[in-house]
Amino acid sequence: MASTVVESVPGQEQDAPPEQLAAEISGLQISSEGQGGDEKELPPHRSHDPQFNQKRTDPFQFGSRYLQENDDVFEFNAWDHVETDDAYKEYAEQQFAMQRQSPVSDFDKHRFNSDPAKWWNLFYKNNTANFFKDRKWLQQEFPILDKVTQEDAGPITLLEIGAGAGNTAFPILSRNKNPHLRLHACDFSKKAVEVMRSHESYDTNIMQADVWDIAGDELPPGLQEGSVDVALMVFIFSALSPLQWKKAVANVHRVLKPGGEVCFRDYGRGDLAQVRFRKGRYLDENFYIRGDGTRVYFFEKDELADIWTGKSGEDAPGDEAVSEALFDIEELGVDRRLLVNRAKKLKMYRCWLQGRFRKK
Repeated sequence: MASTVVESVPGQEQDAPPEQLAAEISGLQISSEGQGGDEKELPPHRSHDPQFNQKRTDPFQFGSRYLQENDDVFEFNAWDHVETDDAYKEYAEQQFAMQRQSPVSDFDKHRFNSDPAKWWNLFYKNNTANFFKDRKWLQQEFPILDKVTQEDAGPITLLEIGAGAGNTAFPILSRNKNPHLRLHACDFSKKAVEVMRSHESYDTNIMQADVWDIAGDELPPGLQEGSVDVALMVFIFSALSPLQWKKAVANVHRVLKPGGEVCFRDYGRGDLAQVRFRKGRYLDENFYIRGDGTRVYFFEKDELADIWTGKSGEDAPGDEAVSEALFDIEELGVDRRLLVNRAKKLKMYRCWLQGRFRKK
């Protein structure tokens, strides 16, 4: 079964624990009637059978615990591939309408958009002693990360964009057997880079951490055009303004070798993190400002495909026109999970998008 990504991820994914999120949407309380009480024997569920608990071979399968008609939704903490029910859809649309009616003021839009690095630096400064779980699940979701760390993989340059405090980089290095692997970990925040460089496992013989703006004019320090084999982008693209997408994609294309691969994971539209936003957080459609001043966007699947193939994307001032597609979509899937608070009988719908894009 797929690992359920519910923890907060420093610098990118800042969701509260499921219990806290549940409290914030207490209006979605669901009656236990008709769900199978203590007196009713639960039907056997295939997730109890060991044959269905084997490690999956397709990373984009996103788990095998399916919610079926006669199942008790509160039997487990999480279910895979669950579409939102009508009650949640109605609630979500009501929330979106409320958000649009109470947007961020023009003054605050300028304040948050003009210097986003300031807010990320404050985030890392305030959370230095409270960073979250390492992303050990990534090598299952993206097998290429396991492949490049094998002893016989040969010279490999791996670039992590939006590395935060190193919660992806250091778990990869801890499993690395490839003496020729070189890992570049970049983040927009100077404070985040300081945290990585002060980590006990930071070794400049194999890892280099630097400040880099993916939507800027320069390439990451120490890297040339066409020098990277794999780029890893996990909950980073959503931190960019839509006006920055086109330049960011072009920069990733520049730094990758021909045939180089992008491993991508980020928020999908309708995720609980989006639905729970209250008044005064709406920057633009699907784009919000968090309480700590950092920004987050929630993507549609087709929207992401168009962005990475070059079919869409707003031109920011000074952008050069792109005349041809930059990436092929190898895989792009929607990872939908239903998390439940069994004690309070609450349902929480999560939605992430996961993709692999290959440089043409």
